[in-house]
Amino acid sequence: MHIIKTEIKVGAEKPFSVMHASDTHLTLADARDGKRKTDLAERRQKTFPEADEMFEKMIALQKKTGALLVHTGDLIDFVSLANLEKAAEFTAQTDCFFAAGNHEFSLYVGEAKEDAAYREQSLAKVQAAFANDIRFSSRVVNGVNFVAADNSYYLMEESQLNALKAEAEKGLPVVLCVHTPLYSEGLYDYLLNKEGKNSPAYLMSVPEEKMRHYTPDRYEQQKEDAATHEAYEFIRHCPQIKAILAGHVHCPFAFEFGDKMQYGVGCTDIRLIDFT
Repeated sequence: MHIIKTEIKVGAEKPFSVMHASDTHLTLADARDGKRKTDLAERRQKTFPEADEMFEKMIALQKKTGALLVHTGDLIDFVSLANLEKAAEFTAQTDCFFAAGNHEFSLYVGEAKEDAAYREQSLAKVQAAFANDIRFSSRVVNGVNFVAADNSYYLMEESQLNALKAEAEKGLPVVLCVHTPLYSEGLYDYLLNKEGKNSPAYLMSVPEEKMRHYTPDRYEQQKEDAATHEAYEFIRHCPQIKAILAGHVHCPFAFEFGDKMQYGVGCTDIRLIDFT
């Protein structure tokens, strides 16, 4: 587990600390889920060999510090009874505020187009494993409003935007917690330099001209719609939103996003944030 220490000034009533984690990707399945799922688990465990260890370390560190744990999605790699039981265990043992990732609703990784209809197949049973609404919810800590919004399919819905505007109107400083990072030129360039110039950036609201090298399926997956574009502009320019916490791209980062900062963590990172 790699610890990253960060200080963020947001105008808190008094200083406090938060643990930010993301993309744990638990890969558990057993006979109850059937052979196809256990075969999937065996394959995916090779991709995320440290998931179980990271899971236990997150719980231990949260108990030790008492800090709120903000997890920005993909705690599980796919839907299985074993994974959902672990998610429920995680919820029961930690003080966690959770934003859904795309893998929370993945029945078999990469086997279908991920859209609202696909998500609905598993949403109810996944939601049952978590304490807060994993698609949109808020929680105030020492005068700072943490808002979690599920943008894991590279989109934000009009209802989420309206809810976010209502949270901003409360007048408290907002820390937005999302799975998919929002486009900024610096983050986009960093990811392409890291993954290769022909790779997609896997960000929300990438400008059209920056997606010309994307394959047709990745372009279709990641292009924004009108509601998402409006949400992006609102987040970028809203003075109440002070910082963004995200995941999804499996590497730590800190980049400017307009007049605020956007922070991400990788699969085995914990960012310990002191808010003042």
